[in-house]
Amino acid sequence: MFLQINGMDVENLRFLAKGKRGKVYIGKLKGEKVCVKVSSRAEIEGKWLKKLNKYEIGPKLIKFKEDMLIYEYVEGKRIQECLKSNNIKLIIRKVFEKCRILDKLKIDKREMTNPYKHILVKGDKVKMIDFERCHKVKKAKNVTQFGEYLMRNKLVDREEFTSLLKKYKKRQSKINFEKILDFF
Repeated sequence: MFLQINGMDVENLRFLAKGKRGKVYIGKLKGEKVCVKVSSRAEIEGKWLKKLNKYEIGPKLIKFKEDMLIYEYVEGKRIQECLKSNNIKLIIRKVFEKCRILDKLKIDKREMTNPYKHILVKGDKVKMIDFERCHKVKKAKNVTQFGEYLMRNKLVDREEFTSLLKKYKKRQSKINFEKILDFF
């Protein structure tokens, strides 16, 4: 299958996944793997990716319009598959660092309590995907939500870690965040 968008030719297009609001296809653009997402919320996601690209949190945005976006294909395993790997502490720290950036920007991803489809890991590289539910908020909760996910999966001592999360939730300071990182 072939698709042309504003003079860009996406070749070898094939179905990759279906979500609640749209479908994702994989293809090649100028020899590079890309994803094409067709969704009623593509324009919203495109705006978030554009803003977040400078922080290297998600895939590199190539193009978007109201019902479609093109972004780099992110290779990797879902976070759930990596929870028992040798470098899990490094991976967890990197996810927390990305969550902290989102918190500081006051962007709530709204997926971090159950991020199994939203965090991809390849080696020691971590990328988040699917930003269509993001919202600007007064106080984002990405760090605490990811912490809750880790506790639910029994990766941390609940009692000790809960106190660290509560301190961070009360005051999202650099010191309280570093205590969470130091835990790992």
